[in-house]
Amino acid sequence: MKKSLISIRDFTKEEILHILETAKEFEQNPVQDFLTGKVIASLFFEPSTRTRLSFETAVNRLGARVIGFSDASNTSQSKGETLKDTIKMVNNYVDMIIMRHPLEGSSRYASEVADVPVVNAGDGANQHPSQTLLDLYSILQTQGTLDGLTINMVGDLKYGRTTHSLLQAMSHFKTKFVFTAPEELKMPKEYKEFLDSKGIEYIETASLEEHLNSCDILYMTRVQQERFTDPIEYERVKDCYSLNAQMLANVKDNMKILHPLPRVNEISQDVDETPYAYYFKQAENGLYVRMAIISYLLGHRPLR
Repeated sequence: MKKSLISIRDFTKEEILHILETAKEFEQNPVQDFLTGKVIASLFFEPSTRTRLSFETAVNRLGARVIGFSDASNTSQSKGETLKDTIKMVNNYVDMIIMRHPLEGSSRYASEVADVPVVNAGDGANQHPSQTLLDLYSILQTQGTLDGLTINMVGDLKYGRTTHSLLQAMSHFKTKFVFTAPEELKMPKEYKEFLDSKGIEYIETASLEEHLNSCDILYMTRVQQERFTDPIEYERVKDCYSLNAQMLANVKDNMKILHPLPRVNEISQDVDETPYAYYFKQAENGLYVRMAIISYLLGHRPLR
C-alpha cells in the first residue's frame, strides 16, 4: 500500500526512530545504487536551495533519476493548468513525487490525487516533515538522546513551518519548550493546545537572553518576508533577534544551535566559529535523512 510523508504526524514514533537509524547507515555509506531504474519527480513551485539540492542529491546517490522543475513559471501552470492535472500528468512518469508548494494543504491534496508516494518538501506555513526528521537526527547526534531536552525556539513561530513540525515530532519524547518570539510572531494557539493535550511543558517569552543559558537546543529561525502580507509589519519585526558569540558565554557545554537556513541577520557570522554552531552540519544531515525517507517509502528499508 502506498505511503506518503505529508505531515510529521504521518509517521509513528517507531517510524521516526527507524528513519534516524537508517540515516546513520547512509551517513556511513552514502553511495548506494539500489534504486537504479527508478524515476523521481522534484516539483518545486517555490524557491529552494538546500531542500531541493539535498533531495536531488539523495535520489542520485541512491541510483535513481530525477525529473522536474525548480521554477513553476516554466511549467504549464503558467498557462492555467490546475495542480490536480499537473500531478496526474507527472504521476504517469515517476515512482515518487517530491513537492514544495506555497499553498497549505497542497501536498496532502497531491497525495490524494497521485498513485505514487508523495513527500511534502514544504507547503506554505504548514509543514516541512523532512526538515523535521533531519532536525531530529541532528539533535540525536549532538545530544545522544531525544529524551529530557529543553528546546528553545526563536523568531518566527507563527509562520515557521519547521517549528510547527518539530514541536509535533518532539511530543513523542520528554521535551520542555521555550517559545521566544515577539507578540506578532508567537506560536499559534492550536500548537500550544496540542502540547497542552499531551501534558508537555512550555514557556513563552519575548527575551532571547532570558532562557539562553538553560536550553540544550537553540533553534533559531529567520523572519520570513514571503509570509507577510503587510510590509510594515515585516519591517517592524524583521530584526527582532540577533545572536552573537558574546551572548554564548554562559550557555550549557552541550548546547547546539540549529537553524533550517537560510539565515539573514538572526545569527551573526562570529557564531560560526563557536563550538555551539551546528547549522551547516545540520544541512548536510539532510542528505542522509532524505535518502532514508526515499528508501523507506519505496519499500527498500522497511520496519523490521
